[in-house]
Amino acid sequence: MLTPVRVLDLEISRPLAGIGPTAAAGDDGGERTYSSALALVRLHGRPLGTLQVDLRGGAVAAGEVARQVWERLRQPIVDHLAADGVEPPDCLTQRGLAPEGPAGDPETKPACQRYDDVAFPFASVVISTHERPGPVGACIESILRADYPAFEVLVVDNAPRTAATREMVAERFGDDPRVRYLLEPTPGASAGRNCGLRAASGEVVAFLDDDVLVDRLWLRSLVLGFQAAPGVACVTGMILPAELDTQSQVWIEEFGGFDKGYEQKIFDLQEYAPPDPLYPYSVGKFGSGASAAFDPAVLRAIGGFDTALGPATPACGGEDIDVFLQIILAGYRLVYEPRSLVRHHHRREYADLRRAVRGYGVGLAAVLTKALLNPKTRADVLRRAPRGVAYFLNPASPKNEKKTSTFPRQLTLVEMGGALVGPVAYLRSRRWARTAGRTAGRAAGRAS
Repeated sequence: MLTPVRVLDLEISRPLAGIGPTAAAGDDGGERTYSSALALVRLHGRPLGTLQVDLRGGAVAAGEVARQVWERLRQPIVDHLAADGVEPPDCLTQRGLAPEGPAGDPETKPACQRYDDVAFPFASVVISTHERPGPVGACIESILRADYPAFEVLVVDNAPRTAATREMVAERFGDDPRVRYLLEPTPGASAGRNCGLRAASGEVVAFLDDDVLVDRLWLRSLVLGFQAAPGVACVTGMILPAELDTQSQVWIEEFGGFDKGYEQKIFDLQEYAPPDPLYPYSVGKFGSGASAAFDPAVLRAIGGFDTALGPATPACGGEDIDVFLQIILAGYRLVYEPRSLVRHHHRREYADLRRAVRGYGVGLAAVLTKALLNPKTRADVLRRAPRGVAYFLNPASPKNEKKTSTFPRQLTLVEMGGALVGPVAYLRSRRWARTAGRTAGRAAGRAS
C-alpha cells in the first residue's frame, strides 16, 4: 500500500464522483497530496468492501471508479440488492444505484433501511477516557449525530490529573441532557468501563474508545446485531482507519487492523463454533472493545471488566478480549456486525505504535494466563497451546499474512517480547488492581 493513503467513503446508491489525489488532511485544515486511496464502498450505508485506487497518475474519473467498484465488488452488490428485492443492473455507472421515485418517498426506501424506531431500546454509550479532552469531544459529537431514537452518553473521566475533560464536557455539552459526566478515581480502562456500566440505565450498553468517530448508523446497527440469533449477549462492530497519513498508520493495518471482514459472524460454543483448533481462545476473531455493545445484565453477571487487565495496568491491555471470552465460555453468543462502523485514529508516530504493539502482546498473554490459572479452562488452554504458539509465529498464518516486505521486523519481535512477559505482568497486575482500588477509595474519601 502506497503512503500516504487517502481514506474516504463511497456510497454507490448515489451518483459517484471522481477520486483526486488532493484532499484535506490532519488537524490544521490544510491539504495533502496522496499517492493512493482506500475507499470504503457502501450500499444503503452498509459496508461491502474496500477499493484501492492508484493516484500516482492523477485523479481517477467517476466512470472509471464505477468500473473498478463493479469489477471488485459485483457479487456483494448483487446479493445486497437481491435481499432488498431489487433487480440488479448489468453494470455500475457513475450515476450509481439511486432508487427510482421522489427523494424521501417511503416506498422507494430500500428494505434494509425500513426501521421501526419503537423496536429499538433505550441505549447507554460509555466512553472511558484519560486526559484526552480533544479526541473525546470529537467522539461525543459524532455519537450525538447518530441515527438512533433514544440514548445517553456517559463520559467517564478515569483517574484524571486535571479538570480538562470535566470542563470540556460542561462547556460543550452541558446543555444536552443526553450527556453525563462521571468521575472514576481508580486508574485503568476496566475501572472506567465498570463505572459506566454501574451508572448506565440502558437496556443495551455500548462501549467506545475515546479515539474513534462513529458512523451515523453505528448504534442502530450495533443494536440490530442482538437480533441475529437467540442468546446474544455481545455485539462488536467494524473498525476502520480514520486516516492513513503516516507509515506507522499503514503498518498497524498490516499488523492486523481492527476490522474482521464484511460479513456478519456469530460465535458460541456449539452451533456457531468455527472449525478453528484454537477456538475460543483465538480471541482476535471477536472484534474489539473500541466498539462493542452488551446485554448489561449478562455483563454484570460475569463481573464486568477485569480490573487487572487493560490500559494503565501492568497487563497493558486485554480487558476487551477477556470479556468476549468470558461471555462465550458462559454459554452466550457474540455477534460481529460489520454494518456498525467506527473510524479509529491510528497512532501516527512509530514510537507510539511500538508501545501499542508491545501492549497487544502483553495483554493477549495476560488473558491466556488468566484462562490457564482457571481450573475450568486450564486443560483446554494447555491442549491448544502448541498450535497457538505455531499460529503466533507462522508468517503465513491469518495473523501475519497481511504484513508486507516493508513491515518492520522489530514490531514482530516487540510483540513476541510482550507476550513473553505477559504471564508475569498479569500476576503483578492482579496485585496492582487490589492496591489501586484501595488507594483510589481512600483518596476519594479524603476528597469528599
